[in-house]
Amino acid sequence: MTRHRRCKDAALLAGCVLVISGCTGGAIRPPVYRDSAVKPGSVQLMAFHGCDDALAALRKAAEASVGPFGLPGAATPADGTLLPAPGADQAMAPAAAGTATPAYSGTNDYEVGVDEPDLVKTDGSRVVTVARGALQVIDAESRTATRSLNLAAATGDSVAYQPTNLLLSGDHALLLTDAGFVADGVSGSADGVPQPVAGPRLLLVDLTGRPRVLSSYSIEGSLAGARQIGSIVRVVIRSQPHLNFPAQPSGATDAQRVAANRAVIASAGLDAWLPHFQEIAGGLTSTGRISCAGVSRPATYSGANLLTVLTFDLASGTLGSGNGVAVVADGDTVYGTSSSLYVASDQRWQIAPQAAGAGAARPSGAPVPQPQTEIYRFDITQPGPPRFAAGGSVLGYLLGQYAMSEWQGYLRIATTTGTSWAIADGPPPDAQTSSSAVYVLTTRGPVMRTAGEVTGLGPGERIYAVRFMGPVGYVVTFRQTDPLYTLDLHDPAQPRVRGALALTGYSAYLHPASDVRLIGIGRQADAVGHVGGTQVTLFDVSDLTTPARMATFALAGAISGAKFDPHAFLYWPSSHLVVVPVQMPGSRVSSGLGQSLPGPQSGALVLRIDDTGITEAGFLSQPDPGYAGNPYRSAQIERSLVIGQTLWTVSDAGAMANDLTTLRQLAWIPFA
Repeated sequence: MTRHRRCKDAALLAGCVLVISGCTGGAIRPPVYRDSAVKPGSVQLMAFHGCDDALAALRKAAEASVGPFGLPGAATPADGTLLPAPGADQAMAPAAAGTATPAYSGTNDYEVGVDEPDLVKTDGSRVVTVARGALQVIDAESRTATRSLNLAAATGDSVAYQPTNLLLSGDHALLLTDAGFVADGVSGSADGVPQPVAGPRLLLVDLTGRPRVLSSYSIEGSLAGARQIGSIVRVVIRSQPHLNFPAQPSGATDAQRVAANRAVIASAGLDAWLPHFQEIAGGLTSTGRISCAGVSRPATYSGANLLTVLTFDLASGTLGSGNGVAVVADGDTVYGTSSSLYVASDQRWQIAPQAAGAGAARPSGAPVPQPQTEIYRFDITQPGPPRFAAGGSVLGYLLGQYAMSEWQGYLRIATTTGTSWAIADGPPPDAQTSSSAVYVLTTRGPVMRTAGEVTGLGPGERIYAVRFMGPVGYVVTFRQTDPLYTLDLHDPAQPRVRGALALTGYSAYLHPASDVRLIGIGRQADAVGHVGGTQVTLFDVSDLTTPARMATFALAGAISGAKFDPHAFLYWPSSHLVVVPVQMPGSRVSSGLGQSLPGPQSGALVLRIDDTGITEAGFLSQPDPGYAGNPYRSAQIERSLVIGQTLWTVSDAGAMANDLTTLRQLAWIPFA
């Protein structure tokens, strides 16, 4: 089995799940098509007055927004994939006092001290991953596989065959898989007998001695993201109601279809909206659902989708109920700091609302509505469940959590409006020229209001990469060339562009090498925007008014997952080392196997980057035991990390250890 992570290209204008049409103060309004010239409104959270009030309001809002083919997004449920996360400098974790644990690279997290789930984790003494249906544990000092846990045998289901991310806390590992939405019916219990809950699955595993599952937790919905501070993990779940709309005869009118769907909504109970969960620990099974007392709503909502934030303490040895709190809203981008958890809704579906197959059609002659991103902030400064703190909204759609940054009481957020397209293809119907902006929102009070903005970035282009570093921001837009914009954000009320650098190609991920150096990884492109292989660029940003390219390294035809998944990017400052996974169309010399490998290859490109330029240090390949008849077939390396003086690369086939300086192979550990 080849393990992979499903990744969503921010360029795709795919329909998603929440048409904003709902109620304010209990009054139901028809769908609203916002004028792009009007400033986005506030998103203030309000609690329901008891479960009866919650059910009545949810029904009314759903009835108002349901269309002939169901609720918004029902035809195309979100896949719940963990979205690509922006990276920061991988933490060079020091050795703990009194231990021999060497410095090591952690996950390429965005915010220091806020850990993100990833395919591989290390604490400096062991490397932990899930491969070939098992939790694999490697001792870093001896470079040997010490223990494994067959997940199918431990759980009795196929969780082992889902892409699995991990978090570590001491001797406990949390495994996160996403099984997607429940299609029909409601999980929970029947005649007092607990029923399986289909949806995201969390496993708390004890790593001392032989690994064993301490607790298993399942909940309806899909996994939007998770963040960890210390031993506390917040998991964000998105779910949609379980409403079994009847099949309609082919001759039924839209009005008849809507009436039948509204009848289903009118008879649905809270079970249709509130996700059920199930925990198994110590041989005991407990079930429940998110409490209506923990649900809040924005002033405008559809009654369709729910965002639930769960809280777990990995040090406790059990997952429990998760203490879920929820918002009647949708979200697909998770960003966290040491004090705040943000969930944002990328609503590009508003560009073509008729395509969703739900809700009212756009009035003839009405302008195509601009997408609007809604953001919810949760306060996580106190122990226990987070507290709803504020909501806000801005025009445009997000690239991902790259595009958000909290700094000194403000949230900076970069978005794109309009439509960008390849010049050779021409504009699509109803296309509006794209442009990008950076907004600065206050985070104090229940409403995040716009304090300042800078607009007009990259006319006709869209955002490909964003990096915020304290009072400075960098934005990359692209269609033909790659303008790297530098932004001065010192004054929240007056953000401004300081400089721009136009290049062919683009950077899809930006990584700070220092306060004045920036590494970009993306794609080559010609003068008209036709993209080619992987490109790594070193930028000098010491003078924001004149950013400059210092060096570029390109691999024609190569593709790297690091451009859309920064967790695959490794930068080790002390060695000026950059490692990225690549797939090559032709042969390369492998430092891992010590020979030239013919044909297409997968591996890890190792670069050394400093002020003298970018040089290739080597190309590491791993054998793939799945192709025994072809000893030159290489496994797809997914992650790399540093522990002491050892460079580790990890694939689904195994883990390889190489000397950090010479890249000489030290050990190869195949996964059984």
